[in-house]
Amino acid sequence: MIKRIFDIIASFFGLILLLPLFLVVAIIIKWKMPGPVFFIQKRAGRRGIPFKICKFRSMIVDHGGSTVSVKGEKRITPFGAKLRKHKIDELPELWNVLKGDMSFVGPRPDMPEYAKRLIGEEKKILEMRPGITGPASLKYANEEEILNSVPDPIEYNDEVLWPEKVKINLDYYYHRSFFGDLGLILKTLFL
Repeated sequence: MIKRIFDIIASFFGLILLLPLFLVVAIIIKWKMPGPVFFIQKRAGRRGIPFKICKFRSMIVDHGGSTVSVKGEKRITPFGAKLRKHKIDELPELWNVLKGDMSFVGPRPDMPEYAKRLIGEEKKILEMRPGITGPASLKYANEEEILNSVPDPIEYNDEVLWPEKVKINLDYYYHRSFFGDLGLILKTLFL
């Protein structure tokens, strides 16, 4: 309960404080990247219920690429690369936190097809709200660079990264605490 209250208050004030930055980013996206300002995509939320995640768009429109992003891809625009480097593209997720789709801390929301791969005890991960940050997000903060260094990024993601994130998220499920979450938020801010 305290976590949800914190999420509501912090996301509300975060959205207000960051509004000037949101406006500047939105204007630059419209100027440099024809198309919508926001990227909206269906993700698996708590209990596996789909929700629409909101981010600043960092790729060209209708790129038709995979769900795995690799640093330096042509579908990522130059300004989009800057947004992604500093995680500014993730800031509109504060709206998802305010609405209750997400929390500040939790497992990153997967595409629905990945959530369906969870088996047995792993499904406990879906009992939590997905988060903007979390232990797996921090461990793999440079995920796009890792994927850029392997011959087959999709295979490496599916066979190495994703299973490792599942283990980390399950460990978080069993050991999570409000003060632990505050520590993860601070680590994220100073990453």
